[in-house]
Amino acid sequence: KLHDFGFRGVSSVESAATGGAAHLVNFLGSDTMAALMCIKEYYNESIAGFSIPASEHSTMTSWGREHEVDAMRNMLIQYPKGIVACVSDSYDIFQACEKYWGTELKDMIMARDGVLVVRPDSGELPKIVLDVLESLAGKFGTSNTPTGHKLLPPKIRIQVIACSNSLEMILRTMTDAGWAADNLAFGSGGALLQKLHRDTQKCAFKCSYAMINGKNVDVVKDPITDPGKKSKKGRLTLEDSGEKFPSGATKWTTVTEGKGDPAKDILVEVFRDGKLLIEDNFADIRKRANNERVELKKLAVPKGVGTVGDPFNNIVMLTDSYKVTHHLQYPPGTTKVYSYFECRGGEYKDVCFFGLQYFLKKYMVGPVVTMDKVKRAEEYFKIHFSHPVWGLNEKLFNRSSWEHIISKHGGKLPVEIKAVPEGTALTYKNVFFTMENTDDACFWLTNYLESLLVQIWYPTTVCTQSREQKKIITKYLKDTGTPDVVENGLHVFKLHDFGFRGVSSVESAATGGAAHLV
Repeated sequence: KLHDFGFRGVSSVESAATGGAAHLVNFLGSDTMAALMCIKEYYNESIAGFSIPASEHSTMTSWGREHEVDAMRNMLIQYPKGIVACVSDSYDIFQACEKYWGTELKDMIMARDGVLVVRPDSGELPKIVLDVLESLAGKFGTSNTPTGHKLLPPKIRIQVIACSNSLEMILRTMTDAGWAADNLAFGSGGALLQKLHRDTQKCAFKCSYAMINGKNVDVVKDPITDPGKKSKKGRLTLEDSGEKFPSGATKWTTVTEGKGDPAKDILVEVFRDGKLLIEDNFADIRKRANNERVELKKLAVPKGVGTVGDPFNNIVMLTDSYKVTHHLQYPPGTTKVYSYFECRGGEYKDVCFFGLQYFLKKYMVGPVVTMDKVKRAEEYFKIHFSHPVWGLNEKLFNRSSWEHIISKHGGKLPVEIKAVPEGTALTYKNVFFTMENTDDACFWLTNYLESLLVQIWYPTTVCTQSREQKKIITKYLKDTGTPDVVENGLHVFKLHDFGFRGVSSVESAATGGAAHLV
């Protein structure tokens, strides 16, 4: 009921991997393939998340406004059974619901062995949810749940993009208006994985004990200007308080100053001197998150070798997984797809472009498509897109086209990118780079690569913000009588980056930190 579409909205592939894996502790739906690779490589779960075929605006609008209903019909034909989601707000969401889905295609939907998920990806929340539900109900009818709430037929549902602060608002509004929650599924983009920071939960790492000249010293931080930053003192244990929360979960307590009972301490040694002593599996982590007790299992032989290489560097999988299905959705005869990247607005009018070269050199330059990568991706996708009732649509993974890239192009990506020189500042709503396929058979590849390349938003945004901060510092240095600081180039030392511990991954620190240094 809460599907992760956050890959393009985070600051790096690593951030997508760890954040997407964290989401899957609590849910099973995800289009963030980096998360699945992370869990398989580091948490011993072969496939931890699942997805369905789904459209995007590029695949729908390529048909043109006058053929939108044909694009919708094509979705039902290409995916004759199972769950399929279709973005329906490219032009007029209400015409889509009432004229297309609710009239012209209604019989196909009701006869189909599966569920159509209608996606209104725009509109004011929660109003758009109620409006679309009413629109569909007028054509498909409803039944009542035991609580008296209205429910659409099981053949049709809706999905909206939402984040944590809007979920309850939407569901409460639906409930108050007489609609059952099961009419709706949620998707969440970058907000799910990225709209948080180190202070969301006030995460900190502090020294609490030291041995100095052979003596035990309890260490504490206690600033008078912020009591909330007072740290814990001495050696710590985490113990069962003997109390329970109303949910039945154990209420734990941290005992400070070395006063705890080591026999009751639930902190266990997981790493020592370069060796891993405990290796959890993902299934156990899910159980603990659900308040189930699961015992840790010590490795019989400590693991002294970590992961070799970069398990995330597989271009076949560095996309939102629904894009794997898009080769079936473009109009017949499509040979060219041309797309662009822009900043549509935002906090700063001038946007300083930075980061493209990093992504190109790390992920896209050279023979990046290999048969081994294609094979590994296919193994993921076969399970990822399987359904316990409707099985697997074997057409979803475009293996033959990836093999074509290997055989004809030596594994090099047949696309052309034109970009503004990095470091250029443009007013927003201007194009920064364009991309198109150079092989007619690979028209689908342009937007397949979107999810990865849109991550350029992060270094570009950091670079833009840092540039504006330099302007402010420069202004006040001059206004307060020290223009020589600027003239001697010392103003560029006035804003120091300490952000490494506060970002979501090493890769984010690298690209964001580099952007600041522009």
